[in-house]
Amino acid sequence: MSTESRLFGDQAMGLIVEARRSEAANTLLKYNDPAVRAVCREIRMLDTDLTRVTAEYEREGSQVPDGVVAAASFYHVALRRNKRCVLAYQNHRLERLRELYWGAAGSLAHLLGDQDVRSKLSPHEVDFLRKYNQIVQEYRADFADILDVVSNVTDPPKELHVVVRVVKDCGTIQTELGAIDFQKGQRFMVRRSDIEQLITQGFLEVVG
Repeated sequence: MSTESRLFGDQAMGLIVEARRSEAANTLLKYNDPAVRAVCREIRMLDTDLTRVTAEYEREGSQVPDGVVAAASFYHVALRRNKRCVLAYQNHRLERLRELYWGAAGSLAHLLGDQDVRSKLSPHEVDFLRKYNQIVQEYRADFADILDVVSNVTDPPKELHVVVRVVKDCGTIQTELGAIDFQKGQRFMVRRSDIEQLITQGFLEVVG
């Protein structure tokens, strides 16, 4: 068996290792575009090799030598393994992106405005977040007068109004009391539903 054959699957396994590291550290690593492209090239190469070794035995009733069966099985298993590794890597990242989206209270602008997060995303992942956000916002609009689906419903607030401290400047926000300019260090008593997203995004923190 050639050196190249012995290395089949190494790049794909590297993607799984990255996903496990990301999971263990509870963080999102930078999208490994070179590795994904390398695995996709290997998949195409394996498919070409599989077609080559089986081409002359496609006729019904053809006697396939044991060596050809073994080679075809090798290419087929290696191809499927690579595909599964790439899909597992992509699915892991999409799960992380959904977690980040809900952690930002459904604010796509806030999420993509974080340069640390944005620098780790592929263009396709940015497109995914935009489309995902569009679906969520359309669904959210159907229940606007009943429930804000992006708010934290697992830990409902005990009071309608809360005292908050401004952790980061977030500009002027329209509330039931009128427009409030939230500047760092200031404290306000406001209706929680007016500023729920700002609490989730880390601009405000509840005092007491």
